[in-house]
Amino acid sequence: QVQLAESGGGLVQAGGSLRLSCAASGRTASSYVMGWFRQAPGKEREFVAAIAWSGRSTYNSDSVKGRFTISRDNAKNTVDLQMNTLKVEDTAVYYCAASLTTATLERGYWGRGTQVTVSS
Repeated sequence: QVQLAESGGGLVQAGGSLRLSCAASGRTASSYVMGWFRQAPGKEREFVAAIAWSGRSTYNSDSVKGRFTISRDNAKNTVDLQMNTLKVEDTAVYYCAASLTTATLERGYWGRGTQVTVSS
């Protein structure tokens, strides 16, 4: 069992930056693939980024490449999402997820989400 708790959301102007953090608890949390998804009002949930348990492999959606960076600290059981050059269309609830593989990330464990609002 893995519990996830996101933090760091808020209101920021377009072009600004935010850093989201996800704290994972559970005996084997550091061995899980971790990722971020987001869901904007009226839209389907969208994959944002993922990182392998080792931290050596990362995956980003095309919509955030070059702007968002995912990282993890297994000693602290945290996964961060550094978001730069934010756009109004990045506004969404951001969710942290964990699973044993990238392919099963959407069917794994989920946090409750943190709101990110980007104003123009």
